[in-house]
Amino acid sequence: MSAPGIPRPAPVDVAHHTHLTGVFAPQRAEVDVPDLEVIGEIPPELHGAYLRNGPNPRFDPIGNYVYPLDGDGMVHRIELDGGRARYTNRFVRTPMVVAEERAGHAIWGGVTDLYTPGVDEVGPELAGTGRDLPDINVVRHGGRLLAMAEAAPPYRLDPTDLATLGRDTCDGAMAVGSTAHPKLDPVTGELVLFTYLLDAPYLTWSVVAADGTVAREPTVVEGLREPLMIHDMALTERYVVLVLCPLVFDLAAALTGGALLDWRPDDGTRVALIPRAGGPVRWADCEAFWVWHFAGARDLPDGRVQVDYAQWAYPGGFADLDAPCLGGLVRATVDPDRGRVDRQILHDRDVEFPRIDDRTLARARGRIATIGKRGPRDGHMDSLWFFDPDAGTETSWDPGPLSVGEPIHLPGTGSDYWGMLGTDRETMASWFVILPADDPASGPVARVRMPIRVPAGLHGVWLPQM
Repeated sequence: MSAPGIPRPAPVDVAHHTHLTGVFAPQRAEVDVPDLEVIGEIPPELHGAYLRNGPNPRFDPIGNYVYPLDGDGMVHRIELDGGRARYTNRFVRTPMVVAEERAGHAIWGGVTDLYTPGVDEVGPELAGTGRDLPDINVVRHGGRLLAMAEAAPPYRLDPTDLATLGRDTCDGAMAVGSTAHPKLDPVTGELVLFTYLLDAPYLTWSVVAADGTVAREPTVVEGLREPLMIHDMALTERYVVLVLCPLVFDLAAALTGGALLDWRPDDGTRVALIPRAGGPVRWADCEAFWVWHFAGARDLPDGRVQVDYAQWAYPGGFADLDAPCLGGLVRATVDPDRGRVDRQILHDRDVEFPRIDDRTLARARGRIATIGKRGPRDGHMDSLWFFDPDAGTETSWDPGPLSVGEPIHLPGTGSDYWGMLGTDRETMASWFVILPADDPASGPVARVRMPIRVPAGLHGVWLPQM
């Protein structure tokens, strides 16, 4: 989206921007360091690599910087083998990053800016384009290692050195784009995804087969009247589960100085159950709520669908409301026959980044790990929480001054673990922390010191050695 005659935006006030300072401050160094310092002992049964992506502007940005939508991708990798660790990080070098590196400064504004560079600055191929942002997640599937964007095609990375190889549509399955959170069915090997569009038909879904070929080309999801932002999805054996919260793209307002995204709670939230085998979408409705991320989902014997997720009253800074934005871990039961959604608060605590053992995806069972708050709701996400909804139990680990990110399940040959990156708020030293899955409250079995500060970021994955 662009408008002619828009002047070049002013630089962002980096020194006073919450998401460009402290643990979020961008990292411009790229390194490859073997034999990292380890406190404790890395379980020798862990053979593989933890990768994490996140917004990391290559140069100080201009215009607006809206976290987590803005920022160039940087992929961080910690390889574990034989009780030792190695670290590598690389920018995802889109054509925009390459052009800015050539210029030595930022050229493109943020996603909410209407400004785009002209031919005289970036040439005819890039003139009038927005910035590609493959900065949210990282996925391995069908021989490809992919840096995932929000509703756009991903970029393929070299699995050896993380060099950027270029855009990849997975042979057409992601031709119109992909969610940053495609779901890999551990039984069928299929990678299932959706993407939202700013123009009609507004929403599609598709499937990449286990071998990386197209199993289903982008297929329209009928029934949408306007473009909605939909960040994540859930998957069961029978259904693709999409929760359509009323966060609407309002292009007309944006072109006249208004907000690009408009929260419309009177519209309510709709849940789409899309049969993976084909057939009409099953719809269910309820009052408005917002969800960024899902933990897991499963089919129930009676035909209903159960979905666990981190729920919010509204989408934070994307809704201009005075009421507190309260959250919780919620289990929704969707009844496609009645068109109804029943929601149960599992834990009344602000949490985010819920993750499960990915080997149970689409048939979710067991513990959900999240980041969360130990203190009052207006405090920081300062701890890790582990919930077992079926057993009705919870436990937590207090990392002290370590600001931890999304926990990832690390399956071992004997025991399982949780791993996550974190940065000490006092020293700015970054660590990769490994907790025992059977007793995470007991604290780390190993802390691996990163050779450079790793900015707070978004989503990652554990890739067992193949």
